[in-house]
Amino acid sequence: MAGLRRRMAAMTSSARPLLNRRLAEFGTTIFAEMSALALSTGSINLGQGFPDTDGPEQVREAAVRALRDGRGNQYPPGPGVPELRAAIAEHQKRRYGIELDADREVLVTAGATEAIAASLLALVEPGDEVIAFEPYYDSYAASIAMAGGTRVPVTLRPSVEDGAARFRLDLDELRAAITPRTRLLLINTPHNPTGTVLTRAELTAIAELAVERDLLVVTDEVYEHLTFDGAEHVPLATLPGMRERTVTIGSAGKTFSFTGWKVGWVTSTPELVTAVRSAKQFLTYVSAGPFQYAVAEALALPDSYFADFRADMTAKRDLLAAGLTEAGFEVFRPAGTYFVTTDIRPLDASGDGFAFCRALPERCGVVAIPNAVFYDDRAAGAPFVRFAFCKREDVLAEAVGRLKRL
Repeated sequence: MAGLRRRMAAMTSSARPLLNRRLAEFGTTIFAEMSALALSTGSINLGQGFPDTDGPEQVREAAVRALRDGRGNQYPPGPGVPELRAAIAEHQKRRYGIELDADREVLVTAGATEAIAASLLALVEPGDEVIAFEPYYDSYAASIAMAGGTRVPVTLRPSVEDGAARFRLDLDELRAAITPRTRLLLINTPHNPTGTVLTRAELTAIAELAVERDLLVVTDEVYEHLTFDGAEHVPLATLPGMRERTVTIGSAGKTFSFTGWKVGWVTSTPELVTAVRSAKQFLTYVSAGPFQYAVAEALALPDSYFADFRADMTAKRDLLAAGLTEAGFEVFRPAGTYFVTTDIRPLDASGDGFAFCRALPERCGVVAIPNAVFYDDRAAGAPFVRFAFCKREDVLAEAVGRLKRL
């Protein structure tokens, strides 16, 4: 033990840092900081995107039944339990017309975060460029770094269309970002944090670029069932030339409000799924055994469940968006996801989202997330702040009342 302590002391006192250089830029996530701030100040936490109520009772009972019946209490199969893989394949066929071999083209993961990490670790070589739409979910940057890739952001920019403020993709900027070293496009739609849902025309243009430049695509579609105002979710794999080059990522957490279960999945060709599984097996190997059986039942819920879920979230979005507008923010009305992005400059001329969010709990007892953490170009994201509306209506109403103090 004394020898180990001496070696550790020598390491920490040497010029070489303990954390490898690929992860040196990543510290404690903003979510941990802001959630701790919510607890210490007794604030309403509209920062982190998790519901404050459980999902369908019948799905929760399915997990209890699996536990009691001894299904999944030991290691489940590496690719996932057959019932869940079959349910995922059926879901993709029923919703989108995508035909999948449940045994060879579906892989269950420990949530979408592991699916993203395993996909990038499997498909990206050191030095490869990976294009991601900025602002992006924070695990994208870390996963690209762990794979030794170089991230290349293409920024979704605010615009006003038909009197509504939204974030939009510049397809010319995307095309210009592709170089001979580009290996992969990392697409997220519906998009966290901006709430943008890429249109069929935009996705068709992306697909044409991917085919033209022979690029792989990883597409994060965890909010596929949360689109509003008639916005259409179009899986990229359904477009011409994309089935054989697209890794599609889904998740049960956002759709069924059981985020703690961490059940996600990858669907693609046998070759791409095998590649992702090669990395995934050395991350968690397997996880969430009993919950996999419950998610299999959840995916078979009738269409009315998904319609009711969307209607409930639409009402919550409208409640929070109206309250934020009344409080003085410029509001970017989301077409999908759990989140409303705002511009703070009508309330704070400095446009410093970090300072604004750190002061907000003391000012009015609400916690939000500064969007700048999702940008490489921190200045571009500085004035934008994200609020989550996946909370009970009474909680949102209380938060709206508090925000009026601004």
